[in-house]
Amino acid sequence: MSSFDKRQEGFEKKFAHDEELRFKASARRNKLFGLWAAEKLGKTGTEAETYARQVIAADFEEAGDEDVFRKVQGDFAAGGVEQSEHQIRRTMDELMATAIEQIKNG
Repeated sequence: MSSFDKRQEGFEKKFAHDEELRFKASARRNKLFGLWAAEKLGKTGTEAETYARQVIAADFEEAGDEDVFRKVQGDFAAGGVEQSEHQIRRTMDELMATAIEQIKNG
Protein backbone atom coordinates (compact mmCIF):
# COMPACT_ATOMS: atom_id res chain seq x y z
CA MET A 1 0.00 0.00 0.00
CA SER A 2 1.45 3.35 -0.99
CA SER A 3 1.75 6.33 1.33
CA PHE A 4 -1.03 8.05 -0.63
CA ASP A 5 -3.34 5.06 -0.18
CA LYS A 6 -2.64 4.99 3.56
CA ARG A 7 -3.41 8.70 3.86
CA GLN A 8 -6.61 8.27 1.87
CA GLU A 9 -7.69 5.34 4.02
CA GLY A 10 -6.95 7.39 7.14
CA PHE A 11 -9.05 10.29 5.88
CA GLU A 12 -11.91 7.94 4.99
CA LYS A 13 -11.85 6.37 8.45
CA LYS A 14 -11.79 9.78 10.12
CA PHE A 15 -14.68 10.97 7.95
CA ALA A 16 -16.74 7.87 8.80
CA HIS A 17 -15.95 8.32 12.50
CA ASP A 18 -16.87 12.02 12.42
CA GLU A 19 -20.15 11.27 10.62
CA GLU A 20 -21.03 8.63 13.20
CA LEU A 21 -20.35 11.08 16.03
CA ARG A 22 -22.39 13.77 14.26
CA PHE A 23 -25.31 11.35 13.90
CA LYS A 24 -25.12 10.30 17.55
CA ALA A 25 -24.88 13.94 18.70
CA SER A 26 -27.85 14.91 16.55
CA ALA A 27 -29.96 12.04 17.92
CA ARG A 28 -28.95 12.91 21.48
CA ARG A 29 -29.70 16.60 20.89
CA ASN A 30 -33.12 15.70 19.48
CA LYS A 31 -33.94 13.65 22.59
CA LEU A 32 -32.81 16.46 24.90
CA PHE A 33 -34.72 18.96 22.75
CA GLY A 34 -37.81 16.76 22.86
CA LEU A 35 -37.61 16.51 26.65
CA TRP A 36 -37.18 20.30 26.89
CA ALA A 37 -40.18 20.86 24.63
CA ALA A 38 -42.22 18.26 26.53
CA GLU A 39 -41.58 20.16 29.75
CA LYS A 40 -42.75 23.40 28.12
CA LEU A 41 -45.87 21.57 26.93
CA GLY A 42 -46.57 20.31 30.46
CA LYS A 43 -45.72 16.67 29.74
CA THR A 44 -43.97 14.53 32.35
CA GLY A 45 -42.82 10.96 32.82
CA THR A 46 -43.64 8.49 30.08
CA GLU A 47 -45.63 11.12 28.20
CA ALA A 48 -42.48 13.28 28.00
CA GLU A 49 -40.37 10.30 26.88
CA THR A 50 -42.92 9.43 24.20
CA TYR A 51 -42.90 13.02 22.97
CA ALA A 52 -39.08 13.03 22.86
CA ARG A 53 -39.20 9.90 20.66
CA GLN A 54 -41.64 11.70 18.35
CA VAL A 55 -39.18 14.58 18.04
CA ILE A 56 -36.39 12.13 17.22
CA ALA A 57 -38.61 10.49 14.58
CA ALA A 58 -39.42 13.88 13.06
CA ASP A 59 -35.74 14.24 12.13
CA PHE A 60 -36.12 11.51 9.51
CA GLU A 61 -38.58 13.52 7.39
CA GLU A 62 -35.85 15.47 5.57
CA ALA A 63 -32.18 16.33 5.79
CA GLY A 64 -31.19 19.00 8.28
CA ASP A 65 -32.87 20.32 11.40
CA GLU A 66 -35.87 22.11 9.90
CA ASP A 67 -38.16 19.11 10.31
CA VAL A 68 -37.40 18.94 14.03
CA PHE A 69 -37.80 22.70 14.40
CA ARG A 70 -41.17 22.67 12.59
CA LYS A 71 -42.47 19.80 14.76
CA VAL A 72 -41.69 21.57 18.01
CA GLN A 73 -42.76 25.00 16.78
CA GLY A 74 -46.06 23.57 15.56
CA ASP A 75 -46.65 21.73 18.82
CA PHE A 76 -45.87 24.89 20.78
CA ALA A 77 -48.36 26.86 18.66
CA ALA A 78 -51.03 24.18 19.14
CA GLY A 79 -50.31 23.98 22.86
CA GLY A 80 -50.24 27.74 23.44
CA VAL A 81 -46.55 27.78 24.44
CA GLU A 82 -44.95 31.19 23.87
CA GLN A 83 -41.46 30.65 22.39
CA SER A 84 -40.02 32.72 19.57
CA GLU A 85 -38.30 31.12 16.60
CA HIS A 86 -35.02 32.55 17.90
CA GLN A 87 -35.54 31.01 21.35
CA ILE A 88 -36.31 27.59 19.88
CA ARG A 89 -33.29 27.67 17.55
CA ARG A 90 -31.01 28.91 20.33
CA THR A 91 -32.14 26.04 22.54
CA MET A 92 -31.45 23.59 19.70
CA ASP A 93 -27.92 25.00 19.37
CA GLU A 94 -27.29 24.90 23.12
CA LEU A 95 -28.53 21.33 23.37
CA MET A 96 -26.32 20.29 20.42
CA ALA A 97 -23.32 21.58 22.38
CA THR A 98 -24.53 19.63 25.42
CA ALA A 99 -25.03 16.47 23.35
CA ILE A 100 -21.53 16.71 21.83
CA GLU A 101 -20.03 17.16 25.28
CA GLN A 102 -21.96 14.17 26.63
CA ILE A 103 -20.78 11.96 23.76
CA LYS A 104 -17.16 13.08 24.17
CA ASN A 105 -17.31 12.26 27.87
CA GLY A 106 -18.86 8.85 27.23
